Amino acid sequence: MTIYNVGSINLDHLYQLDHFVRPGETMASDHYQCLLGGKGANQSVALAKAGAEVKHVGAIHHTDQSVVTQLQSLGVDTSLIRQIDVPTGHAIIQLTKEAENSIILYQGANHALTEEQVDQVLENAQQGDWVLLQNETNLIEYVMKKAQQQGVKVAFNPAPMNIALTKKLLGLVDLLIVNEVEAMDLIGTPDIDSTLAAFPKAYPDLAVLMTLGKAGVCYFNGEERLQVAAFSVNAVDTTAAGDTFIGFCLSAMMQGQGMAESIRRACAASAICVTRLGAASSIPTQQEVTAFLAQHD
Repeated sequence: MTIYNVGSINLDHLYQLDHFVRPGETMASDHYQCLLGGKGANQSVALAKAGAEVKHVGAIHHTDQSVVTQLQSLGVDTSLIRQIDVPTGHAIIQLTKEAENSIILYQGANHALTEEQVDQVLENAQQGDWVLLQNETNLIEYVMKKAQQQGVKVAFNPAPMNIALTKKLLGLVDLLIVNEVEAMDLIGTPDIDSTLAAFPKAYPDLAVLMTLGKAGVCYFNGEERLQVAAFSVNAVDTTAAGDTFIGFCLSAMMQGQGMAESIRRACAASAICVTRLGAASSIPTQQEVTAFLAQHD
């Protein structure tokens, strides 16, 4: 089984600061890194490191071959990435000593996907395969409809959140993956307790993975509901924590593990991730996750 990740690829410009830059303020940073990022690329790396067969579908500027090389070195199939004359997407990330981040995102080539490209990719997809999407590329609805025609399941992580678009697309989604803030925005509730009560009633036929930060993860699908606790670690950077969770959870599911065990393994991977700086570079290997779980039995 294959996961076709139709997702963003970014170059992340990471600056470490004492606090977020305020209006009118100029601040020096004594630590800078340029790293592979983008929610799509991060999730592809996490999937590959977790043992899944993942084909990344996206676009970059033709001069950024090093991005493709790095993804390949991390186990991602890059044969479906187009190299075009549009700047590669990038992000400007401010990271504080408290491990909080503030991000400015430029979409660039991430919004240059074509219907022809999507058609060529998904005509080879088979039942049992998955399509994974985030909200950092164009043609999201087109991809979902094409996947549905092929009998391929769709997992959707609607970040950055667009409430109107997400609600419009939920009928095409098999698994929705949101954090607590995104879930509250979707349902229009003021706190997580009311959101957890209202979401299954509002969308009874939708499988939902809801990450709750330090409170862990909640999953519901019709009458089925479970909650898995998070692991306690000293976080230094939360940039790719959610992407790591998604990659490891989907990979475990596709390998036949139960939902509770898939979530627990993904929580462990996410816990390791936040103890490291960077996005794709902070994602652990399967072996590291297995060792972490062995220490927390």
